[in-house]
Order: sequence, then structure tokens, then C-alpha cells
Amino acid sequence: MLTPLDIENKRFSKTIKGYNVEEVDDFLDELTVEYEKLYKENAEFKTQIEQSKKDLEHYRSVEHTLQNTLVMAQTTAEDIKNMAHKQADQIIRDAQGEARRSIDELNKEEFDVKRRLEDVKRQFDVYKAKMEALLISQLELLQDKNENE
Repeated sequence: MLTPLDIENKRFSKTIKGYNVEEVDDFLDELTVEYEKLYKENAEFKTQIEQSKKDLEHYRSVEHTLQNTLVMAQTTAEDIKNMAHKQADQIIRDAQGEARRSIDELNKEEFDVKRRLEDVKRQFDVYKAKMEALLISQLELLQDKNENE
């Protein structure tokens, strides 16, 4: 690729019927200025493209990292959710077991209360029978005493 310096330093051979040297030099000077502007612009664009490529690679790397982080976050969220379900199930099982134990204990207490109530009823029946027997014997004594008098 020609550089602006190559254009500026280019010399042509002179001939008798050739171009006017001054016009050619002026034109080459003008061409050199324009070409130099384009050359610098092109160099700037190449620099910008290289920087854009670096930025793009950086952003791709960031995107990849973010995607991995998102996947990890989703996995962690699923793990936490599953763990919470397991803990909830365990709490329910524990509560059901505790409820069964409480019911069993209450049933035992109810059985004990019913047994004691039956014992008290039996004792009352025995007491009642003894009292009836006592009253009957007292009544017979009174009747015997009345008859003897």
C-alpha cells in the first residue's frame, strides 16, 4: 500500500513534450494531502475496529460469565426449593408422629379415667350394697325390738 510519503517523493522523468512539471507537482501535492487524510482515517478506523473487537470479546466473556452465573443461580434456587420441600415434608411427618403420640397418650389417659370410674362405680355399688344390708339389719332389729315390746 502506498503511503502519503511515497506519493510525495515520487519523481517523474522529464521529456520535451511531457506534462508541465509545476502542474504535476501541484496535483501530486494536493493528492498527497487528500491521501494522507484518508490514510490517517483508515488507520483510526483500524484502531477503532481492533478496540471494538477487544470490547466485543470482553463483552462475550462477560456474557458467558453471566450465563454461567445465571445457570448456577437457577441450580442453587432449585436445590434450595427441593431442600425446603424436604424440610417441610419432614416437619409434617414429625408433626403427624407427635399428633399420633398425643392421641395415643390421650387414649391411654381416657382408658385410665374410664377404668378408675368403673372402679369407683364398683366401690359405690359395694358401699351401696353394704349400706342396704346395714339398713335392712337395722330395720330388722327395730322390728324385732318393736315386736318384743
